Amino acid sequence: MRVIISGGGTGGHIFPALAVAKTLKAKSANIEILFVGAQGRMEMDKVPAHGFEIIGLPVAGVQRKLSFSNLKVPFLLTRSLLQASKIITDFQPDVVAGFGGYASAPVMYMAQKRGIPTLIQEQNSYAGWTNKLLAKRADAICVAYPKMEKFFPKEHIQLTGNPVRTDLQDPDHRRQEAIAHFGREQNKKTLLLFGGSLGAKTLNEAMKNAEDLIARHADYDFIWQCGKYHYDDYNKCGTAQLHNVTLLPFIDRMDLAYSLADLVICRAGALTISELTLVARPAVLVPSPNVAEDHQTLNAQALVDRDAAWMIKDIDANDQLISFALECVENTEQLAEKSAQLKQLARPEAADVIAQKILQLAG
Repeated sequence: MRVIISGGGTGGHIFPALAVAKTLKAKSANIEILFVGAQGRMEMDKVPAHGFEIIGLPVAGVQRKLSFSNLKVPFLLTRSLLQASKIITDFQPDVVAGFGGYASAPVMYMAQKRGIPTLIQEQNSYAGWTNKLLAKRADAICVAYPKMEKFFPKEHIQLTGNPVRTDLQDPDHRRQEAIAHFGREQNKKTLLLFGGSLGAKTLNEAMKNAEDLIARHADYDFIWQCGKYHYDDYNKCGTAQLHNVTLLPFIDRMDLAYSLADLVICRAGALTISELTLVARPAVLVPSPNVAEDHQTLNAQALVDRDAAWMIKDIDANDQLISFALECVENTEQLAEKSAQLKQLARPEAADVIAQKILQLAG
C-alpha cells in the first residue's frame, strides 16, 4: 500500500502528519509513505529526521502585504502542479492525505483530478483556504472541532481531534528526567514559555521586559523557547542571564518540557491546544493576531469557555503577561481545576482514528 502525505510550513501541520505516518507504519510495515512539502520550509528537515522520505515543491504562499514575491506565486504554483502530477505518476499512491498549508494544495488537487481517494485533516476551528478549496472533492474530512459543517460538506466530516506525538502521554512520569535534562532545581514551580516552532516576538518581548519581575520571583523557574530566528536577539538580554531562566532556541524534548511545567505560556495554535489537552497542563494563551480570520482566538476561547485555560490579548501581553502568569501559577487550586478540565477535552486516539480512515480509503 502506498500513501502520500502532503502539507507543511509550520509545526502545526507537520507534527500531526508525522503522528499519523508513524501510526500507519505501526499498523503495517508494508505501507510505503512519501511526504510532499514545500522547498525551503521546516518539513524538509523535520520529516527526514523522523525517518520518512520527502519531496519538496517550489510552491509559495501569497503574502498578505504588498510584495513583489506575490508576482511569482502563479508561476510557482504551475510548476508545483506539474511536479505533483509527476510524483503521483511515479509513486502511484492508493490514497493521498493533506494536512494543510499551501504545500498540500498541488498534490491533493492532482490526486483528486485522477480519482485517487483523498483525506483532509483540518487542525483549526476556522478552516484554511487550501482545505476549503479541496474539501468539495475530498472523500473524508477529519476535524478537531465541532460545527465545521459551515466550511465542509457535512456528510464527509468526522470529528477526530488533532493527532499529537505519542511520546507526550503520561508526562508526570518523566519529571525527574526533565529536571536533569533542563538542569533545573527539584522543588521549584516551573513556567514554560514558547511561541510555536518558529517563536513569537510578542512573547519574547514580554519576557525580555519582565527582567526585574522575574528576578524578584527567584523561587520560580522559567524555560523560555524563543525560536531559532530570534535567539541571537535575546540570548544576551538581562532576563536570559537570570539564574532562574533557561533560554533555548528550540525544544527538541517537548515531552520533558511539558513534564516539568506547572504552567504553560504560549500561542493558541491548533497543535498546541491539542498537546495541552493531552498533557493536561494549564496555560495562559496569547492568540496570534496574524492568522486568518483570527482563528487562534477562536481556538483559545473554546478552552476558556470550558474553564480549561486563561487568555491574554496579544496587545496586552507586553504589560500584563508575565505578572498575570505568576499570579496564576501561585494558585494551586485553580491549576488543578484547569488541568481536570483539559483532561476531559483530550483525544489521545486521534492519530489512530485518522490512520484507520486512510487505510479504509485505500481499500
